[in-house]
Parts: sequence; C-alpha cells; structure tokens
Amino acid sequence: MSDDRTHVQEFFTSRAATWDARFPHDGPAYAAAVAALGLRPGDRVLDAGCGTGRALPPLRAAVGASGAVLGVDVTPAMLRAAAEAGRGRDGLLLLTDVSALPLRDAALDAVFAAGLVSHLGDPARGLRELARVVRPGGTLALFHPVGRAALAARQGRRLAPDDLRAEPSLRPLLAGSGWRMTSYVDEDDRFLALATRGR
Repeated sequence: MSDDRTHVQEFFTSRAATWDARFPHDGPAYAAAVAALGLRPGDRVLDAGCGTGRALPPLRAAVGASGAVLGVDVTPAMLRAAAEAGRGRDGLLLLTDVSALPLRDAALDAVFAAGLVSHLGDPARGLRELARVVRPGGTLALFHPVGRAALAARQGRRLAPDDLRAEPSLRPLLAGSGWRMTSYVDEDDRFLALATRGR
C-alpha cells in the first residue's frame, strides 16, 4: 500500500464515525452539485471517494431505478459509515482505489467527486483513470461544499497560489488527463468544476 493511500486511510478512519455530524448542513450543496451534472434516468454514475455516501441519495434520485450508482472509497471505515447511514440502498458501495478501478473502459456516463483531488497521491493518474471509465462526452464534477478560501480559513492555513484546485492549475491538469473543463465556480459556499470527457 502506498504511503499516500495509508495517509488518506489514517486521516479518514479517525473521522469516519463523526463525519456527517461535523457537516450536517451540506446536503443542499451536494444536491445542487449533483444537479449540475445533468444526469438522466438510466445513466451510470460513480461517486469517486464517496466517503460516507452523502452524494448517493441525490445521485440515485437523478438516475432513477433504471440507472446505476456506484460509490467507491479507499477507507473501510467511511464505507461502513455509509452503510450504517443506509446509503447502500442508493448505490453499490465498493472498497477500491480510485486510481485503479475494477471497471471496463467507457462503462460510465458521469463521475461525481467531492473533495477527492487533493487526496490523490498522483492527481493526474487518478483523473486519467476516471477518464478511462467514462464514455466520450461523459461528465465529471469536482466538488467541495465550501470554496478554497473558506476551506483554507477553516483549516487555519493560507490559500497557496499553486493550490491544485486553483483554476490555472486545475484546467491544464484536467486537459492532460482526458478532460475539458466546461465551468469553474469557487465561492465561499461551494467549489464546483465541471468537465467533459474528450472524444
């Protein structure tokens, strides 16, 4: 297991049981971000780094009973918390690394990823893997329920100019990984970058 993966698991394992209670008001922001993906009934969607599965209910509502929802995470404790919250009813929960998904090429219509990019040991590799499993023209939403500046303030740090999620950093990272950024919003109450899978 890589050091990056071990670090991520340690970070989230210690927080899994109280994660939802710490952020009880994020539901509407998740629902709005899911709506921005433009999912249709019958679509196949992945919640990459699903954590406690807060996006799974709106994803299921968007794709309906005929659609497929898969939530993957590298931290067993987060998936247990998702199952205990009943979110396994909205999507299949799978323990796996986003950088090595057990899915065939072009299997999905869309990917939702909340807070994922900054936890990837190799962001370009992770984004390439997400591109591999999404059909050409499919969509990606990189989301966080607060913007970059608000998150930095919450964590007691300064916002670095070379931050991975800053638009001048993120746009070429996505482009080099098979995605074309179509919109970018970084406000106090949300971060949402949308991208389309190249053809």
